[in-house]
Amino acid sequence: MSISRRNFTIGLSALGLAACDRGSSVAAFTSRSDNGLPADLMPQANSSYDAWVASFKTRAAGQGISPATLRSGFAGAGYLPGVVKRDRNQTEFSRSLEDYLAIAASEERITKGRAAFARHRDALRQIEARYGVAAEVVTAVWGLESFYGERRGNVPVISATSTLAFDGRRGAFFEKQLIAALKILERGDVSARGLTGSWAGAMGHTQFIPTSYQAFAVDFNGDGRRDIWSDDPTDSLASTAAYLAKSGWKTGEKWGAEMGTSAASSATPISVLQPDAGGPRFAVFRNFRAIKRYNNSDNYAIGVGHLSDRIAGGGPIQASFGPDKYGLTIEDRKALQSKLTAKGFDTDGTDGVIGPNSRKAIAAYQQSIGLPATGDPSRALLQGL
Repeated sequence: MSISRRNFTIGLSALGLAACDRGSSVAAFTSRSDNGLPADLMPQANSSYDAWVASFKTRAAGQGISPATLRSGFAGAGYLPGVVKRDRNQTEFSRSLEDYLAIAASEERITKGRAAFARHRDALRQIEARYGVAAEVVTAVWGLESFYGERRGNVPVISATSTLAFDGRRGAFFEKQLIAALKILERGDVSARGLTGSWAGAMGHTQFIPTSYQAFAVDFNGDGRRDIWSDDPTDSLASTAAYLAKSGWKTGEKWGAEMGTSAASSATPISVLQPDAGGPRFAVFRNFRAIKRYNNSDNYAIGVGHLSDRIAGGGPIQASFGPDKYGLTIEDRKALQSKLTAKGFDTDGTDGVIGPNSRKAIAAYQQSIGLPATGDPSRALLQGL
């Protein structure tokens, strides 16, 4: 593939519906009350979008999309302003590995991962036997991508990808996703109503974009459909294993290991990484590269690898990460969050990660005691709580 699955961390009658017909479709879709979507992720009237769709239909027909598929795919679809807002408001930032692992391999995610593995052990072992990818690694990808299926996304993929293709910032890329999504409908893997995902069109338990689905999804349970959307995760998990296998996964090798542990001597590493200065060092093997084909991020690949080790019964990272730039350890940050929340300044969790909610709580507390509302944590702030 020329574009990474994740580089897009993260889905009409005779090709000539008029704008008034589009309006009636939007009204029908908007009347749904059971999808739980915010207002800005519901279709809204946009004549320019309608004109773009009319032009797109001709291009789609030229690529073999049938009138019936265009009709069913765009029935109820429409322009989603919230998709454009989210796409333009994505913030580029660098999260420390310590913060990343506090989320990616939290105790809750580990506990849920072990339970999910136990529930689906037979299917996961069968998938491992066929594709050679460790079952715990597949489970870890599932955990990071959708919290073991709990957060698959319910935004209509046709609406999301057509909105982003029309918007134009990455128009060519998202038009390819839209064509691929329509081909999914053409093949009959899912109904138009069931073709849902994230606001950017990533779908199912392990968040495949449509072109990756076309390239790697498999029908593991043999029912004739490559179904990554249903509550049964089997096809999604097998598709993830197929993706990793085709990305160079070597059966029987580990992803990597923390330096200083016995597992770090199990093979010749391709590299030694230390993402956080002064923090743990990791020997990584060839399978690390395969995980990065799924998401081209060192933190992601370490997160998947470490979570898979924890699901398999392994222990936490042994080396200390040390204090952050504010002089606080993760335990200090957890204590800060806990004390703020107890005083009525809710940080929305005590994971030790100082994100937007924690900064808002800090700023509100600082303001309440007459300090500049910087939102920055500090040892003095912790001691004063």
